[in-house]
Amino acid sequence: MMHECVIVDAVRTANTRAHQEKGWFAKARPDDLLTTVYKAIFTRNTAVSPEDIDAVFCGCANLSGMHNDIARLAWLASGFPETVATNGIAQQCPSGMAAVEHAARAIMSSEGDVFVASGVEDMLHVPLAYDYEPPPRLMWRYPMHEMPMEATAEKIAAHYNISREDAENVAYWSHKRAARARDEGKFADEIVPMKGFEEDGREFMVERDQWIRDDISFEQMSAMKPLLRENGVVTAAVSSPNTTGACALLLMNRQKADELNLGYHLKYVCGVMAGCDPTMMGIGPVHAVRKLLHRTGLNIGDIGVWEINEAFGAQVLACVRELGLGENAPFDNINIRGGALALGHPLGESGARIIVTLNSIMKTDRKDAKYSVATLCGAFGNAAATLWERVEK
Repeated sequence: MMHECVIVDAVRTANTRAHQEKGWFAKARPDDLLTTVYKAIFTRNTAVSPEDIDAVFCGCANLSGMHNDIARLAWLASGFPETVATNGIAQQCPSGMAAVEHAARAIMSSEGDVFVASGVEDMLHVPLAYDYEPPPRLMWRYPMHEMPMEATAEKIAAHYNISREDAENVAYWSHKRAARARDEGKFADEIVPMKGFEEDGREFMVERDQWIRDDISFEQMSAMKPLLRENGVVTAAVSSPNTTGACALLLMNRQKADELNLGYHLKYVCGVMAGCDPTMMGIGPVHAVRKLLHRTGLNIGDIGVWEINEAFGAQVLACVRELGLGENAPFDNINIRGGALALGHPLGESGARIIVTLNSIMKTDRKDAKYSVATLCGAFGNAAATLWERVEK
């Protein structure tokens, strides 16, 4: 018998700058962030105890340094039962999404009833490319100067004729929508307050994302220098910033959730992975979404809400156009609360974070939508997409 997997709850910390002086979570460790979201899951859902969890899946892009076996060590450091198994998952940016999908499939295939899926990345203490040693043989297959993320975004922009102005337009609306969602309290139910520190050392409770710019302007963005080459498209303004954050989802067999009288409104339908040229990694969501729709028999028009992670402005716009979802931002049903350009992109956390936000949107803003999709690209050409369907309790 195939069971149904539902999201009972989904929470996250705020996303903050990965900066030694300016980052609000600079004094925290990644395991601290996971402890915060794990405890929130059990505080908000008193019918479930840590002992009830069949396993914890945790996505993280770089399992080095403070991230080393973060799935197990963060759970134990949080004081939770030793008897609960954990599994760390590293798939670059889709890591958190892979964690959610592994848990969902375990429930559907009767391997357990209650799982926690999480994602974390602390890009301050474990920086991008930390302890990175790629196989030298890669250079015989790919131009190594095209492998860095900024280079892949420039290549996408050139291949798909994405102008700098169009990329900046994506960034502008990402910040505007994120600011509006923040001001309207749209993130309040998903963000768990956590202690942080201002630049002057003042302690405060962090309840909002740090990267959102209220003063975003086209004039400001147009004055910025390209990161790689003269007349290039990619600038800091249209690139997702280095970020720290964590999130967690409580996933459950639908029958078990009903027995415990727990609420839900989304069930897992299907998830896929897709690979592509690592020097064009940003177009991965196109391959993943097409594969997902083919497997489920759905069409683009059947999807009411989309979360497409904004690694770069040019990258996400190329995906949107290739999928036939629109031409220029703002889009009616894509990243309606902003994306990673404004909210930040803590690598392995983001794949799960966009499902957290998707869950919130489907609960409050788009109650008429039946299906929703979250998708993202990942370094070295890994991409993923996941489909969720509205259900009534």
